[in-house]
Amino acid sequence: MPRSTSSHSRASQAPSSRGKGHTVRIIGGDWKRTPLPVLDLDGLRPTPDRVRQTLFNWLGQRLDGQRCLDLFAGSGALGFEAASRGAERVVMVERNARAARQLRENQARLAARAVEIAEADGLKLAASLAPRSFDVVFLDPPFGEGVLARALGLAIPLVADDGWLYVEAGEPLDGDDPLLAGWSIARRGKAGAVHYHLLQRENDE
Repeated sequence: MPRSTSSHSRASQAPSSRGKGHTVRIIGGDWKRTPLPVLDLDGLRPTPDRVRQTLFNWLGQRLDGQRCLDLFAGSGALGFEAASRGAERVVMVERNARAARQLRENQARLAARAVEIAEADGLKLAASLAPRSFDVVFLDPPFGEGVLARALGLAIPLVADDGWLYVEAGEPLDGDDPLLAGWSIARRGKAGAVHYHLLQRENDE
């Protein structure tokens, strides 16, 4: 996977030399098999199909009525997948102007009324959101730039008491990390260089 050159977005400002773009495919739900155009930007790494399939199997396939947040939306693969599966509200945050514009175009193409696109710095926006306001938070920040720890610190308070936090990282999360105190890693997997994890709050009983 290419490494992002931006500290607050999965997409850098410069286009890749590999071409103008490609597509991602929605795996399930109302828009199943729908291809979505994705800009070919350095550092943009859409969550692979099989990883998304595994994640939404973990989450129970449907997200009807749930509120979702993707702080580093990039291609929008996770957010549009959540909306396709019935999420009531999906907030996608993307700092890169070109990537955000592509997200809005895909939102319009799908008439995705549950989706909100915020062209903003994910870390700054997270700091302004109300605690416990999302049922699922997707966290896929740039790898290897020190963003993950800050993103976790800001994202964890946003997850509802019975909600889920999904994290992609360049290395496996350490369940003993003080940042994850009070949380358990319910599921984990690896695809190429990507480690992916589904976390939930530990039961106090």
